[in-house]
Parts: sequence; C-alpha cells; structure tokens
Amino acid sequence: MDSIRIRGGRPLEGAIPIGGAKNAALPLLAAALLTEDRLVLSNLPSLADITTMVKLLAQHGVICAIDEARDAANGGRVITLDAGRISNTTAPYDLVRKMRASILVLGPLLARVGEAQVSLPGGCAIGTRPVDLHLKGLEELGAVIELEGGYIHATAPKGLKGAHIRFPFVSVGATENLLMAAALAEGTTVLDNAAREPEIGDLARCLTAMGARIEGIDTETLTIHGVARLHGATHAVLPDRIEAGTYAIAGAITGGDVELTGLDAELIRSVLDKLEDAGVRVTPTARGVRIARTDGPLRGTDVMTQVYPGFPTDMQAQFMALMTVAEGAAMVTETIFENRFMHVPELHRMGANIVLHGASALVRGVPRLNGAPVMATDLRASSSLVLAGLAARGETLVNRVYHLDRGYENIEAKLAACGADIVRVAGGA
Repeated sequence: MDSIRIRGGRPLEGAIPIGGAKNAALPLLAAALLTEDRLVLSNLPSLADITTMVKLLAQHGVICAIDEARDAANGGRVITLDAGRISNTTAPYDLVRKMRASILVLGPLLARVGEAQVSLPGGCAIGTRPVDLHLKGLEELGAVIELEGGYIHATAPKGLKGAHIRFPFVSVGATENLLMAAALAEGTTVLDNAAREPEIGDLARCLTAMGARIEGIDTETLTIHGVARLHGATHAVLPDRIEAGTYAIAGAITGGDVELTGLDAELIRSVLDKLEDAGVRVTPTARGVRIARTDGPLRGTDVMTQVYPGFPTDMQAQFMALMTVAEGAAMVTETIFENRFMHVPELHRMGANIVLHGASALVRGVPRLNGAPVMATDLRASSSLVLAGLAARGETLVNRVYHLDRGYENIEAKLAACGADIVRVAGGA
C-alpha cells in the first residue's frame, strides 16, 4: 500500500482549486438508475469511491462513459450515464463492502423496477451507522423488506406509494435514498426532519431537472409529488465543502496564504467562522476565498459537530489537528458518530497533547509537532494526519493512504503546487 511522506514546516502559498463534491456525486450517480434516458454529470471528481460507484452501476447494466477532457476548465470530468436497460438488481458484497454509499442504489432500483437486492454496507470504521431509517422509510412507501444472508431483499409488489415520513433523527443517506424513491412513487411523499446538507439540495435540483416535482429544497421538510417517469438531464456537481475546509486548515496550520478557487464560501460558513475565531484571516475573492494567518498565534477554539448548517463531523479531525498547535486549550466535541477519535493516538505520536473525555477531546496546544510514522484509520483521520505533518518539524510518513484516496483528488499535487514538501511513496506499510 502507498504512503505519503511529508517534510513539514513550509508555509503554503498559492491557489488550490476545489473539485466536485464526493458526497454530492455519489447520490447523483445513483440517480441515473431512475431514468431510461441519459444523465450527464460534469465536475465529477476522480476518486476511489467514485470509481466504486461507477463499477456498481455498470454491473446493474448502466453504460457509463467518462470524458476526462470536456470539463478541463473546471478541473472536473464529465460522465454520461445510460440506464436504458437495468439488467441486474443485485448490488454484491464485493463492491458494497468498499463503500457505504452503495446503499443509495436501493431506493432508485426499487422505484424503477420494483425490486433490489443490496448487500449490507461496509465503509469507514467510525461508528455503526445502521441503515434502519432507509429500510423503515421504504417500508412506509410500500416496500417489503427482508434481511437474509447479509443482503437486503426489497420488493414493491404493489408499487411505491407516497407517505408522510418523519425521521427520528437526521440522516443524510436515508434522506437521499427516500428522496430518489419518492420521485417515482405514486402520490405525494413528505419527508420531515430531513437532512439539509448542500449535497441533498444538489441532488434535489438534479432530480428537478430530470422532471421530479420537489418542494422545500434546502429545508427540513421535503414534499415530493411522484411522477410516472423521469427524463434525462445535465447537471454540474457542486464544489466539495470538506475538501475546501481541509485546504483552508492546511493554509492556517502552516502559517500560509492560500486562495481556494471555485468555492462558494457559504458552503463552509461554519468552518470559516471557527477559523476566524482561531485567529485566521478569511477574505472573499473574485475566484473563491483567501485564507491567511494573522500576525498573532492561533487561538484555542471550541467546536461541537452538528448536523448542517452546524460544524460538520467530516471536519472534526482536521480542526483538531489545527488546535494541536494553537495557543491555549480547545474542547472538540463529537455528537454525530461514535469512534471518530481514532486519529488521536496518531497525533499523540507527533507530540500532540490531547485528553479524551467520552465524546469530547481536550486539546492543549503545543509549540510544535514532530514528524513521525503514523497510520490512517479512516478518510478524514487521514487528512488530519497530513495536516499535522505539514506543520510538524521533520518527516512524517502517513501509511494506509488508500483511505485518503477515497475523498481527496490529487492531494499531494495540490499541496506541492503551494510549496509543500510532500510525495507519494509506493508500497508503504
């Protein structure tokens, strides 16, 4: 397995282009199953999870053609998806185990052809993240669900019917799955306490372009009036707010000055506000957002993860890395997922002072981190270790970076272009 070697201590300076959002692209790709016409998605990131989803769609019979050159001006790719004939309704374990988002084919397959067999998902080890809400919601729409042999067997013998569904807690994946299923259900579906993440709004706008009738986009109540069929459309994937937040912290933790291009600052407002609280200068530009350290030291700043528009759980590990070199103390509290502090022992290896108290971590800043061999445990933990390595004295070797490749496109090249001493090493531990 590859590793990433970083020699830290260099302030980052320059422009970093922000690519298409992985967490928007994955449900958008699954939406291709809802129509027999072509769906064209631009600004598609080149990531391991995208490759897995494309392979999954292909085995369902979807013809997927990626054009690497057509969207070169925006740094993304264009994919044309043709699900004119769905030849297979089974999503096998070998593919689903690699990525939890594979569950997103369940709703579209059930709505389009009335049946689906999807392996129970795998993915990062950051909590159980059960699929109960997906299944309960589909049952309320009229699906018959059976669990057998590690697979979800779903059928809709009488078709899907609109229903009023209230989520007991906010779930991004369940909101996406039921939104897609409801688009082709008979009658009206209301999703209460729906997730409000920008990626869900992006999916809803794409479905609308395909002919879906959706009210309440970007709110906690989505009303979907089912239609008999959806048609093709062209849609651009929105920028990746987690990639943007990660690079914003890269600029801050190195004492640098970087411009994040192609970014709408409102996508990461909660992160930018916390960076300003920590003493980082945030300035809108014609192309995006500029991140620069002020003359003073970073300040310890408390954060608590929350559902959108609160501070994102996917930025918790990165912000903790920043706080390890801030002046004073910071309390980082995780309210979304359990087991999401697995990066802490690795930061300890680099000299960080972090004490865990249940769902909170007390971080006392140290003058400087020291490079060390570290092991990535999940996607966002990987990026936190890269950030720590950029700020550390000496050499850091981040192992198991296949996690990183699931969510960051060309991270070494983007950071190196701004002056980081960072390279990928083939065959690491």
